[in-house]
Amino acid sequence: QVRLVESGGGLVQAGGSLRLSCAASGRAFSRYVMGWFRQAPEKEREFVAAIMWNIGSTFYADSVKGRFAISRDNAKNTMYLQMNSLKPEDTAIYYCAAATTPPLAGLLARPSQYDTWGQGTQVTVSS
Repeated sequence: QVRLVESGGGLVQAGGSLRLSCAASGRAFSRYVMGWFRQAPEKEREFVAAIMWNIGSTFYADSVKGRFAISRDNAKNTMYLQMNSLKPEDTAIYYCAAATTPPLAGLLARPSQYDTWGQGTQVTVSS
């Protein structure tokens, strides 16, 4: 069984930075894409960023472009999300996810394309 575990969340002031990590453990598995999503109270889960695991291509939601950076370390089986210039509207539970089957083209931002999820880590940005 594959397990994804997020870490690195916390409380930070607006303008600050945090680095989230997502460590994969368990049996070896193929992943085509890994991504970060977030969910604020009473809102739907929304796409933040994704990375094509083998080739490293990255994709971002417009709301985080230029502020967040997704990366991965194959050797450590870990994905990261560097979040800079944080805003109060970035407050949410952040989830990492993996697509172990090829996602449909153009649909990387849809949670339905990912079949393995972590438990989430809380990020709170104070004003």
